[in-house]
Amino acid sequence: MCGLVDIPSPTGAERPISEWIAGRLGAVGLNASAQVIDDRQANAAGVLRGPEDGKSLLLYAPLDTFTTGDPALDLPWAGSTMRADMLPQAKVYDDLVVGLAAGNPKGHVAAIMVAVEALSRSGVPLPGDVVAGFGAGGMPSFAVPGAGVSGRENTGHGVGATFLLERGFTTDHAVIAKPGWNVSHEEVGLVWIDVEVPGLHSYVGSRDRLPYRNATAVAAAVIERLETWFDEYAGAHEVGSMRPQGVVSSVVGGFERLAASTSASVRLRLDVRMTPDQTAPEVVREVRAQLRALSEELEVPIRARQIAAVPGTRTARDSEIVRATTQAWERVAGRSHELILANSGATDANILRLRGVPTARVGMPKVMKAPDGGPVDFTLGMNIVDVQEMRRLVEVLVRTTLTLRGGAETRKNG
Repeated sequence: MCGLVDIPSPTGAERPISEWIAGRLGAVGLNASAQVIDDRQANAAGVLRGPEDGKSLLLYAPLDTFTTGDPALDLPWAGSTMRADMLPQAKVYDDLVVGLAAGNPKGHVAAIMVAVEALSRSGVPLPGDVVAGFGAGGMPSFAVPGAGVSGRENTGHGVGATFLLERGFTTDHAVIAKPGWNVSHEEVGLVWIDVEVPGLHSYVGSRDRLPYRNATAVAAAVIERLETWFDEYAGAHEVGSMRPQGVVSSVVGGFERLAASTSASVRLRLDVRMTPDQTAPEVVREVRAQLRALSEELEVPIRARQIAAVPGTRTARDSEIVRATTQAWERVAGRSHELILANSGATDANILRLRGVPTARVGMPKVMKAPDGGPVDFTLGMNIVDVQEMRRLVEVLVRTTLTLRGGAETRKNG
């Protein structure tokens, strides 16, 4: 676990950690390798061979971190100072490990590594080939400045998962390990939208003498309206275990060197989640409808365009992989499984399903108390893991694999 945390793996620069993982998997009996994407980005994969006529299983987790661990890139947007948990340096406090991405995704990566090592050492019969796959570029991110190969933009949004399945590791089933002590069979996708808010480039000393329209002030009104509307949008599209949320994530506009001037334009960036029952063009049209009404009210032509999209997906709840994962979860949890509702998180599960692989998601619960007894905010929640919860996740992954084996034996005997 500490070895994973200590290797920085920002989006676009996961090759060192992939090579480290491949070495560890090879040492415990898997046919393992780093699957190179470019000079700085790579996946890792290891295969435990099972019966040639059996169904294969992918145990998957992404490798890249939400923030980078570099103060020059993370501050001030991720915090005012670089806390210890935001650095790629593992610290152990009894059963807790703290460090960049210790919980998400590296604690889940470690659980898969331990699960396949246990399966390898035990020599138990497998349902078919079991693949431990670890994908680069799993975060919803464009290229990180200075992290990946210069000039390459497609380093996030599931590029590693796509490459993994495209180049030799498509399986019959998959389990993705991501946060949440629950088994989920569906999840939202996302649409990224840029909204252009126009204004007039002018000078503070001429505010009362020349035509004046401050794009920043107009953008503030647009943000307030959209943030209110996102609640309505989520409620209107809630279905199954999904409640798709939206957010205005960033604002760009104006000359920082010229505080005396107003900007001719301000750009807002939105992340709007969508269920499998929606499409990206439909979501863009909904956003544009809201903006048209606001344009008329404010008497400014506000424009919106799609800049990224990943569809939402689902696997049937009665599919073999969802039933096997749920059965394994119930044995470990000691109770009946109930879906967690109102989810709006997106993962590489969407990529796996879009490539035709039925996929279940399972993971660990959020750590509720920091080592000092204080609260756990979003950032620390990503950067802390409880090894006892890791042990439970390992058991779920192993039991899921063996449950599928039982299903294979039943089919063969039947």
